[in-house]
Amino acid sequence: MNKKPNIILYLTDDLGYGDVSCLNEGSKVNTKNIDRMAADGICFTDAHSSSSVCTPSRYSLMTGRYNWRSKLKSSVLPGCAPPLLEEGRMTLGSMLQSAGYRTAAVGKWHLGMNWATEDGWKLPETLQELFACDEYHIDFDKPIENGPTTKGFDYYYGMCGSLDQPPFAIIENDRICTQKPDRHIGKRGFMPSKPGACTPEDYDYGPISPDFDFQKAVPMMHDKILDLVDDYAKEDDPFFIYAPSLAVHGPLVPAEEFVGKSGIGPYGDFILQVDDFMGVLNQKLEYLGIADNTIVIFTSDNGCAPIIDIPNLASTTGHNPSYIFRGMKFDIWEGGHRVPFIAKWPDGIAAGQRSDQLVCLTDVFATLADIIDVPYGDDTAEDSVSILPLLKGDDYPVREALVHHSGFGMYSMRSGKWKLDLCPGSGGFSYPSEQRDEVADLTPMQLYDISQDPGEQNNLFESHCDVVRTLRDRLASYIISGRSTPGAEQPNYHYSAAWPGLDWMNL
Repeated sequence: MNKKPNIILYLTDDLGYGDVSCLNEGSKVNTKNIDRMAADGICFTDAHSSSSVCTPSRYSLMTGRYNWRSKLKSSVLPGCAPPLLEEGRMTLGSMLQSAGYRTAAVGKWHLGMNWATEDGWKLPETLQELFACDEYHIDFDKPIENGPTTKGFDYYYGMCGSLDQPPFAIIENDRICTQKPDRHIGKRGFMPSKPGACTPEDYDYGPISPDFDFQKAVPMMHDKILDLVDDYAKEDDPFFIYAPSLAVHGPLVPAEEFVGKSGIGPYGDFILQVDDFMGVLNQKLEYLGIADNTIVIFTSDNGCAPIIDIPNLASTTGHNPSYIFRGMKFDIWEGGHRVPFIAKWPDGIAAGQRSDQLVCLTDVFATLADIIDVPYGDDTAEDSVSILPLLKGDDYPVREALVHHSGFGMYSMRSGKWKLDLCPGSGGFSYPSEQRDEVADLTPMQLYDISQDPGEQNNLFESHCDVVRTLRDRLASYIISGRSTPGAEQPNYHYSAAWPGLDWMNL
């Protein structure tokens, strides 16, 4: 093959493993187009995001580096926060740019950017600051600095954060392209962990453009992706479109044509809107004659969100976004970070494959670099492993281990059938939670045999001390060396007072 493949990476927001019907035989949402992608390519059943929340997962995907090596050790960024990506660090976008790709990002960035403010006003940098914020004083007439177009993307169109995070405006490259925000909406101190907090009125307090429409935001992103594919198909150079979706994060605002379509409420309707787009996108590639040499990846940044109220949804409709797994977004348990991961590439991936090998979103970096033969140094993608052999049909482990991370900064180490959760509870919002002092009578860590106990119900911590010690020591070595792949040691961004979850290491 002479021409490098085109690449489209669609990252859904807060979509659970069990929301894709080819992964969940009991799903009440028929994701027929995503299922067709799996039938035409490969579907991974043991794929994970690096973190169980949004910003950290995106950092890892963009850099091939575990999120906790950055300065953000827990939680997520406000939409108006400054950049998280370190200056000069290679990203997926810049790596592909170096190989001659035209690059675009369309959708939710959520990795920070520098908004200009009036009189040096300081914008919220943490959620705690955001919840206490009464004024923003953003100068919307000035360009935004250090956004996606400085991090490896020739073109950007989207929102700075989630659909519920201000400023509520659409950005094109380095300026808002909706009208200048003229008022503030939302809830001060709103905490989006409360079950049911996903109506069209549930969003954080902040400025909004008068022409911004929550319900139209996702369709606008989808239309932009299709327009870019049309434009790029006319040129000879390969293209990369990173499509971090605003769906299915709350507020749940499916387009009118999908309202009521799923039969299980707006969450299911929003999923069907995403599924419909994946069908339209793949049809577009076929029509343009570029489908065979285009890699299309469909995945999610973490598990289903607490706002969906999973127990109620499962009991009333029979649909469980976490499938057989324990937990949800924010948690260290599987439901927090086990995600759908489907890849289709007719020229390079045989159809009808299903792999149970352990993979992570960090691996996208090394895999794409492997496919297009781009070398990179020891200071890049320190935790990324190429899964190209698995895409080619091999069935052997490519990873010796994988580190998971919860929304509140707790760790888990997975190796083979063993999973060590280095905290007594969920590490997130699920019961029992360290945040609500519900773990006093529990063991300090949890050990599970995932092959026999995927629901993480039978804690083997006290009966397998040797396994606990081995996994804990391996995690410590990954942290100390600044990498989990072969190469020279690298620095982490850390200061011990702001690095939770590592008391056992005595940093």
